[in-house]
Amino acid sequence: MDSIFNSKIKIILLSIGLLLIIITVIIGGLIIYFQQYQNPAVEILAEAGIVEKTAQVGAVNFNYAEGPDNGPPLLLLHAQLLDWYSYSLVLPELSQYFHVYAVDYPGHGKTTYPKGYTMDANQIGGDLAAFIETVIGQPTYVVGNSSGGLLTAWLAANRPDLVKAIVLEDPPLFASEYPQISETIAYKSFSTSHSAIEEGYQGDFLDYWIANSTQFFKTCTGPFSQQLIRFAVNSYKKANPGEAVEIAFVPASVQEILRGLNYYDPSFGDAFYTGSWNNGFDHAEALSTIKCPVLLIQSNFSYKEDGTLDGAMSQEMADRAISLISDCTYVRVDASHVTNLETPDQYAQILEDFFLSN
Repeated sequence: MDSIFNSKIKIILLSIGLLLIIITVIIGGLIIYFQQYQNPAVEILAEAGIVEKTAQVGAVNFNYAEGPDNGPPLLLLHAQLLDWYSYSLVLPELSQYFHVYAVDYPGHGKTTYPKGYTMDANQIGGDLAAFIETVIGQPTYVVGNSSGGLLTAWLAANRPDLVKAIVLEDPPLFASEYPQISETIAYKSFSTSHSAIEEGYQGDFLDYWIANSTQFFKTCTGPFSQQLIRFAVNSYKKANPGEAVEIAFVPASVQEILRGLNYYDPSFGDAFYTGSWNNGFDHAEALSTIKCPVLLIQSNFSYKEDGTLDGAMSQEMADRAISLISDCTYVRVDASHVTNLETPDQYAQILEDFFLSN
């Protein structure tokens, strides 16, 4: 009887041991996969002739991607938290008709700038104008998403000599000004940047952000995903120091956020939190100054139970913007905030139709 019992115990222990070996092999395989994953867009961009470059313009060393000279210049300004790579799904198509320049503006990507750089629309807008003058060398079409849309509006209002026509891709017009900003979903992101600076995040804002964004991961990647993603990110960074973070198993929008946040300077978000980003940049005044053709793209928005605006603009804000711009076309797109990632084909067609007719 005892021998039968002992045999069963041995079988159980052997089974547990085998299971542990299998789990270890799986985890080991996942680690290797996490560490070696390469975004397939890398090859697609290379085939389209999109090349990553740098250019020193004044005090700013701009990192940007440039395509072949296949038409008039087109400058693309990404959303906050992201970098130029967020346009990777549309750059190959757009580069067939335009000479594309997708730029990491200060606070984002691999662009560098002096310590104490002022994070506001006037400073960054002025440096982007210098980029157009120095690198592009002629008036250009400009498209900007989110905060990039605000900078696009700044350029059109303040340097009309450098801008032929613009597309504002779901910009937070009026919603990113006080007092409205405190009633938006984006305010949570800005408050995280502010907290990081106040608490001291020791130079790794991406890890700080993951650790303090539980609700984001519950909503966007599911329960229990936060720690797995944190492990995957840190594993990848350890194996690929200094490289862009590439995580394979999350939605494209989350992939781009993780990549962008690896470079992101929380001083940019903190400037929105404090309101200093808009110093000397009144949205209504700027829009009423713009004379070039403007296409305003508005994505989906909704309201939380507590009245928080979940989106870049309410319909009232979009309508106000339209009323202030002298030459404005409006398009509503059934997509989330970063339209170019969710509906790239539709997005590229909208830009081609508008810019090539203006």
